Amino acid sequence: MNPRETTGYLHSVETMGTLDGPGTRCVVFLQGCPLRCAYCHNPDTWKIGNSEIKTAGEIVDKIIRYKSYFGDKGGITISGGDPLAQAEFTKDILLLCKKSNIHTALDTAGSILNENILELLEFTDLVLLDIKHCDSNEYKKLTGGKLKTTLDFLEIINAKKIPFWVRQVIVPQINDSPAQIQILAQILQNKPSLERIELLAYHDMGYAKWRELGLDYKLKNTLPPTQNSLNQLREILNKAKLPIKFPE
Repeated sequence: MNPRETTGYLHSVETMGTLDGPGTRCVVFLQGCPLRCAYCHNPDTWKIGNSEIKTAGEIVDKIIRYKSYFGDKGGITISGGDPLAQAEFTKDILLLCKKSNIHTALDTAGSILNENILELLEFTDLVLLDIKHCDSNEYKKLTGGKLKTTLDFLEIINAKKIPFWVRQVIVPQINDSPAQIQILAQILQNKPSLERIELLAYHDMGYAKWRELGLDYKLKNTLPPTQNSLNQLREILNKAKLPIKFPE
């Protein structure tokens, strides 16, 4: 099939994003995610369907209209949900962007692994990898998924020498212990493709969507971490001498 004709389910497009990768980017949010993270701010993306059906060509044509704003660093970021849930659609969007000399980034939790995933990585310039927790049991409770799949994905992108950033949302009393961050530091040792780590403060901005969807938001009484606690966790990573930058 012509990659321009591949169809998939689109949630939304942010045309001038500055938080999901380097530079100014078009962020394409796709439907579908195998995880059920307790703090997810887009639970309306979990299920595939009940959204716009677009072709890869239609999406890339829209992205190209904004190419002049990308400069030297910007490009497209495919997010979700998790774009790995629509692997063929994601692959063809990335492929078409590469043909148009647009920098490509994949925002994912690395929670799906198969041959289709390996193929789409061939057209990925940067991976934004969300490692939710570093304990297998706690990861399962927080997301419903398997930490091992994410760690296997991490090893694959590192072996392929694909540059990547690691993100972790810090949720008080769930993954904010120094011991948990020390394990994260150990996991990320000897990963030459690692460019950056972001420890992001938990927020409850998704609570309204959970309520609208009739879902039970178990973290509604959880407060964001303090700046001091975030700084202490970041210092652990600094002491590990990882090649990282922290957001302001």
